[in-house]
Amino acid sequence: MEYASLPPGLLTTSLAAKAAGVEPATIRDWVRRGILQRAGGSPRRPVYTVQAVTEAATAAKPTRPGQRAAR
Repeated sequence: MEYASLPPGLLTTSLAAKAAGVEPATIRDWVRRGILQRAGGSPRRPVYTVQAVTEAATAAKPTRPGQRAAR
């Protein structure tokens, strides 16, 4: 279920993923890794600012030991 209406400048996880060109799981991973910060919402339905998503998409991502290389 999505929000009926969001204030301008805020994105749900699925909309943030589309804006960044990634899967929703990647957005959740960025949050877990501290690359992207939530801007509100609820624990089950977080929202993010457009600016934060754009910055996270272009930010250098730290790698993890054993991580597969991007193809």
